Amino acid sequence: MLDQLTDRCATMCLLVTLSVFYPDYMFWFQLSMALDVASHWLHLHCSTMQGQTSHKFIDASGNPVLRIYYTSRPFLFFMCAGNELFYAMLYLLYFQDGPPIFGIVGMFELVAYMTAPIALAKSAISLVHLIVASRNMAIIDGAEREAASQKSK
Repeated sequence: MLDQLTDRCATMCLLVTLSVFYPDYMFWFQLSMALDVASHWLHLHCSTMQGQTSHKFIDASGNPVLRIYYTSRPFLFFMCAGNELFYAMLYLLYFQDGPPIFGIVGMFELVAYMTAPIALAKSAISLVHLIVASRNMAIIDGAEREAASQKSK
């Protein structure tokens, strides 16, 4: 959990800075922060409540998007690195475009355009995290309430 916490905090600090640099996009940076924190927190909490030893455990009957995300280390790395690289390029773009590539576009701008779809896909995966974890928490809550009502009878 500490790893997740430090990752979320570092990304949030960068997104807060980007909100200052690009105030027209502040809402989207805020939405990204809220989705990232809420989805990961609920996913971790649900994993703990289910007695799992790792939040990366997704059973074979689980969500196929999350199963690929957590069972393929190269895919997980690609998504996380691409997402962070996108935000890092936006940070650098505030100061300059970077070295010119083919005299057409700056390297920072090019990398930002290339990694934008990855950042959007990572946000979509976070939304899936949030939905799946919410459903799982509802199932856990329902089972706990049922057990409590059976106990009181």
